[in-house]
This record gives sequence, C-alpha cells and structure tokens, in this order.
Amino acid sequence: MRFLNDPQSSIRKNTSAELAPGFDALAANLEAADLYWVQEDMAALSMHAGEKLAAASWATTDRPSPSGLLYWQGGIGHMDGYGVQIPVEACAWGPHQGEMMLWLLMSRDRLAAVTEANKQFTLLTDEIPPLVPVFGSTIPITADPLSMLELESELPVPIVSALASAWLLMQQPLLIDRTRERADKPTARAYTRDGLPAPDVTVVDLRRQYTPQDRDPDAGSDGRRYRHRWIVSGHWREYRSDRYSAETRASKQWIPSHVKGPDGAPLLSTEKVNVWRR
Repeated sequence: MRFLNDPQSSIRKNTSAELAPGFDALAANLEAADLYWVQEDMAALSMHAGEKLAAASWATTDRPSPSGLLYWQGGIGHMDGYGVQIPVEACAWGPHQGEMMLWLLMSRDRLAAVTEANKQFTLLTDEIPPLVPVFGSTIPITADPLSMLELESELPVPIVSALASAWLLMQQPLLIDRTRERADKPTARAYTRDGLPAPDVTVVDLRRQYTPQDRDPDAGSDGRRYRHRWIVSGHWREYRSDRYSAETRASKQWIPSHVKGPDGAPLLSTEKVNVWRR
C-alpha cells in the first residue's frame, strides 16, 4: 500500500498513466481487504476443482469478503506476459465501477530468486513492494454464472478458476479448516507506524479427514442394486438455497472422491495411467 500510495515509488513512477486508475483501485481494495493464506494442499484442491468449474459468479455475495488479498503457498501457476512465463502467487480483488477488479501478483522474494540465478543484473529490493502486481482486469457481475470462456482473453483461466473454486470450497466446513492468525510483533509495529490496526490473517487448509470415503454418501438413493464398487472422482454438485434471502440462489458443493457401491463388493479398477515417452 505504501508503494501504491506514493507517486514517487518505482511502481508508480515507472508505469504508464493508463494504469493509474487500476492501481488506485488496488490500493483502495487492499486497504479494506481481508487477508487469506492458502496452504499447499488446499491450493492443489482448488486447482483440481477449478478444472471442473465451467462458470462462476463474482458478485459481492459470492466472495468470502467484498475485498480480499489471498496468498497461495507455493504459488498457483503462471501467466504468459509477452512470451515470458510469470509466476502468480497471490490474488487481490474488490469492487470497481460496478464490476469486480482482479489483480494477480508475484512475490518480491520469487523475483529476487530469479534475478539472483540469472546474475545479469541486481535487483534493488528496497524499491520493489513485497507483492508485485503483474496483471489486472475487471470481471463483470452477471445475474447468471459467467462462463470461464467469456473472461478477458489475457486472464489465465486455470488461476481464475482456482480462485472461484477456493471461494466455493471455503463455504464447506466439512472439507476446510479456517483459522485466524494474529500478525507477529514486527508486522504489528509496522502497521501501527502507518496508523493502521494490526491485521488478522485467515489460514485456509484441508481437513485431515479429506480422503476418499469407504462408503457411498448417496447409497440407495436411486433404488438400484450393484454387484461392484467403483471410485467416483471429485465433482461439483449444484444446489439451490434460500437460507439467507427470499431470493433462491444457486450454488455449488464439492463432492469429494468416494467409493460407490455396496460394502464388501469387488472394487472395479478403472484407474487411467498416462505414460509420457520420448
């Protein structure tokens, strides 16, 4: 935020004027943002579930917070920037002109590691923010879920899908553990110097019980009788709820991998193995 609010900082001084509104919106959204840290297992599940998510909703009620900054431990993939693969390690979002603004960011530490390995130039870390914005775009808020195919062409769909999946998964307490962590003392003092309250961070992680179950959660629902068991891969199931408003809303629930069929029946082996050869 200090870099974004300082017109003489490198991130402001060395970028074009057309990016100014986006940086202004990012600064405002970060000031109001809730903070999230996503553990690696949770990030992997978000990527896997995102591959099966064809569309998503981006309204304020669909987000865990109106504005947020979410850091993916270990990163969440790459996006192409003028032929260079840029790692993405964080996502920031918030309202902007009736739509949702989304920024993708990489860490200064990752940038420093890359430049150190390159050894062709030295990185002035004091002039670079801890999280570097690499791409920003807005996503329209629509009455129906927006197809991933309708996103701006430069947005990396796997990363955006993983973010939407993470939001949905956060609403499933049987799958997810959410804990609140207080800032350490140096961070708290830095916030105090800037006149800001010390932040809490929401840590999102998979429950240890998230494993394929040895029973069918829908057993007997269709009245059929089976002679074998088989593995059903994880998938999204749509349901409708009017719990919080008079208007019925559609949402999605992630159904973990599980074994379907009667107890004791032989298990059909349907695992597919891909072999990559020279």
